[in-house]
Amino acid sequence: MKKNMGIADRVIRIIVAAIIAALYFANVISGVTATVLLVLAGIFILTSFISFCPLYLPLGLSTRGKKEGE
Repeated sequence: MKKNMGIADRVIRIIVAAIIAALYFANVISGVTATVLLVLAGIFILTSFISFCPLYLPLGLSTRGKKEGE
């Protein structure tokens, strides 16, 4: 599995996941919406740690810079 996520992409995903978690624990979101968003946040965290986004693969996308890929 070749890495296809750059640092900026990973940081943004972690920040979005943290915001979703904060909204959940502050009881701003609840129910099905909260469940869907928490699953999405978990996927964001997982893909950030492994630096690989499966959705980028069929689209041929990569957010890694040239120096990161060396």
